[in-house]
Amino acid sequence: MTAQVTVGLDGSDESLAAARWAAGEAALRQVPLRLVHVEEWPNTPEIPAPYFRTLYERAETLLRDEADRARKEHPDMEVTTERTRGRAADELVAAAGEADLLVLGSRGLGGVLGFVMGSVSLAVVGTARQPVVLVRAERPDPAASAHGILVGVDLRHPCEPLLAFAFAEAARRHAPLRFLSTWTVPASYGYAAVVDPGINEEMGAGVRVGLEKLLSPWRARYPGADVTAEAVTGPAAHHMAEASREAELAVVGRRARRLPVGPHIGHVAHAVVHHSPAPVAVVPLG
Repeated sequence: MTAQVTVGLDGSDESLAAARWAAGEAALRQVPLRLVHVEEWPNTPEIPAPYFRTLYERAETLLRDEADRARKEHPDMEVTTERTRGRAADELVAAAGEADLLVLGSRGLGGVLGFVMGSVSLAVVGTARQPVVLVRAERPDPAASAHGILVGVDLRHPCEPLLAFAFAEAARRHAPLRFLSTWTVPASYGYAAVVDPGINEEMGAGVRVGLEKLLSPWRARYPGADVTAEAVTGPAAHHMAEASREAELAVVGRRARRLPVGPHIGHVAHAVVHHSPAPVAVVPLG
């Protein structure tokens, strides 16, 4: 792995927004920026040579223009470009493995707030061993209203890589951190939770204590960090998606799962990716 930020470019507005976000991130990290274009097209004799030349020229122009833009906005940053050919998902997963961070564009649903996560993005996010950030072309809410980094935490599973990413990112950006964890009363409690509200309060207190205990060593490592921790009752997917509207970056974890139907990122991460107006970082947890 090389200390660099890599972005996948396909010429869409979403990928151009991703390239600009990635350039800013590379500048914050003080590492090179790598622009990658994947040509996903069968190399067969039936494809006219002039069409191949057109695709080649478009790709070269795209990479050159975005590299020039990045160098102009960040004069001290090293920028490299690369063209590859093959299955886009495979090539981008390989690119992710050679970088600290991979950045991709995510297409919005027109007037509906949300992401469309295509098969390529799903495969990359569900497979990459390094964090992947998905960026929208436009943010419906004013950028000025977005501040801080939102992090979803599931206390039932180890999440050290998630915490490491979030605290390091906040330190680079001098941004406040908001950690969010949720709980629901198990169905086995039946009507007990209705009859005795103290059960709900007791569970909430336990989650808050667990969250503070989890964050305590990280607060010590980053003594200047502005950290808040919140525990709320209800579906994690809903609360994270709603809270992300006020964040400049949302961070969620992805546990490794082996499923016969292909990569899977979990319902909470999936909901945040689909509904967050902010860029979303998906961090593999193992």
